[in-house]
Amino acid sequence: MLIVETERLILRPFQEGDAADLFAYLHAPTASCFLSLKLADLAEAEAEVRKRSHDEGSVAICLKQTGQVIGDLFGGGSGAEEDETTSVGWNLNPQFFGQGYAFEAARALLDHLFRAKGFRRIYAYVEDHNKPSQRLCEKLGMRREGMFVEFVSFTKDDAGNPIYENTMQYAILRREWMSLYTEIL
Repeated sequence: MLIVETERLILRPFQEGDAADLFAYLHAPTASCFLSLKLADLAEAEAEVRKRSHDEGSVAICLKQTGQVIGDLFGGGSGAEEDETTSVGWNLNPQFFGQGYAFEAARALLDHLFRAKGFRRIYAYVEDHNKPSQRLCEKLGMRREGMFVEFVSFTKDDAGNPIYENTMQYAILRREWMSLYTEIL
């Protein structure tokens, strides 16, 4: 991904020096879907940054004023589907919740994926209890397409049995996006 600037943010590839900021929110992920990404220490964070720096679908969300990484986005990387479809997602440091950063970053990512990368359809999976991500999808103009009941497990109960979560799928087509956002971001 090329560097994308918004009013308050810079979206860019991960780079050396991002480990402490990544560790700040991945040492204790707030969304269950990111539990597998939990980092034990700064050394693991440095290895994760190196891995992400080579993944074109992994994007750091940085404050324009300070350069601090406050979260990340994914979508449109080398694993994107051949039918011009890709999934997207976001993970924000809880310290920056409620300030509009997730919307600003996700809107810029989707715009980049539709306009610069030429995707036809973008979708996101959201757990049924993750109300903030559901609201973000809806604010972006994505429609809820369905619910996968007991779709995936990220945790286990005390007896070691998987706890399955219901997962919603949201999506938007390029033509829908263009009708909502006629101006180039």
